[in-house]
Amino acid sequence: MAWQKPQAVHGRGAADNPANRFERIEVALDGTTPERVETVYLDDTSRSVISTNTSPDVGFDASLNPYRGCEHGCIYCYARPTHEYLGFSAGLDFESRILVKRSAPELLRSELASPRWQPQVLALSGVTDPYQPVERKLEITRRCLEVLAEARNPVGVITKSGLVARDADLLGELARHDAAVVSVSITTLDPEIARTMEPRAGSPRRRLDAIARLAEVGVPVGAMVAPIVPGLTDHEIPRILEAAAEAGASFAGYTLLRLPGAVAGLFESWLEEHFPDRKARVLHRVQDVRGGRLNESRFGHRMHGVGPIAEHIRGLFHQSRRRYHLGQRSFELSTAAFRRPGGEQLSLFQG
Repeated sequence: MAWQKPQAVHGRGAADNPANRFERIEVALDGTTPERVETVYLDDTSRSVISTNTSPDVGFDASLNPYRGCEHGCIYCYARPTHEYLGFSAGLDFESRILVKRSAPELLRSELASPRWQPQVLALSGVTDPYQPVERKLEITRRCLEVLAEARNPVGVITKSGLVARDADLLGELARHDAAVVSVSITTLDPEIARTMEPRAGSPRRRLDAIARLAEVGVPVGAMVAPIVPGLTDHEIPRILEAAAEAGASFAGYTLLRLPGAVAGLFESWLEEHFPDRKARVLHRVQDVRGGRLNESRFGHRMHGVGPIAEHIRGLFHQSRRRYHLGQRSFELSTAAFRRPGGEQLSLFQG
C-alpha cells in the first residue's frame, strides 16, 4: 500500500506516532489515521518525585512533574522525546498515554521532611505541564502545593493553563513569604493558531485571565512568550506583552522554537496540514536561528538562538518589554520561612 500523509486527529496536535528511536522493531499499520484518539491514564509508581538538573538555562535546580506526557498536545513541545524512554512514541502517545503520579503529594511531603532536603526553589514542573486537563479531577498539583504551602518551600510554577488560577489561594499564601512565582506561557493571541498548535491547552484569553487573578492576590506572575515560532508568531511579541501587562504581569521572558528528535518531523507535518503556504518560510527561519539545523541543544544557545533573525527577535522583545514596563524573568525566591512538614507536631510530642 502506498504511504498516505497523516491527517489531523480531532483534538490532537500530532497526527501519528513516529518510530521510537530506542526500539529495534517497528510495527507498520495500514497507514490510516483514526478520527479520534482517547486518552489513557497510567499509574506512575516512582518512589521519589523531586528531580534535579545542572542546566544553566532553566533557572532552577530541582523540579517536580506530577504527570509524564502531556494532554495539551502542543505540537512543538520539546518534552515529546522524553516519552520514548518509557517505550512510547513522541507523537500521539505523548499526548494520549499520560503517566499519573497519584502519590506525588505524599512522596513530596516525605522528601521535604527529610533532613537531607536543603530548602530551595522547586519548579512545577519543568518538563510537562502540571495543569493538564485531568488535573481538574485528580488535583495532584493542588495537593502538592498544599504540601509546599505547609512547608513554606518556594515554588516556581510554569504553565499554559488557566486552571492555575484555581490555586490562587495556596500560591497567594506562599507569596506572602516570598515563596511563589508563576510564569504563564502565551505563544499566540490568535485563537485559531492556538487551537491547532496547542489543542488542549488553555485559550489565550483564559491564560490572561489567570494572570489577572494571580496578580490580584499578590502572586508575582509573568508571561513567557514561549516558544516564539519565527515566521508564524514572532510578529505578535508586542501584542502579547501589551496584553500581559494590562492583565497584571510584572515580568516577561521568551524562548525560541527548537525541534529536538522526532519533534522536527511532527512539526513539519503540522505545518503542511495547517499552514502549507508558510511551511518553507517557517522552517528556513528556524534553521537560520539554529545554525542551519532545526534544533540546538548546546547550553547558552538553545533558548534564544543565534544570527540576524534571532537578534531581531531579541531586540523586538526587549523593546516591547521596556515599553510595557515589564521586568526580567526571575526565580529569586526566599527560603527564610521554610519549616519541615510535621515539625511542629513532632516537637510538641517530644515536649
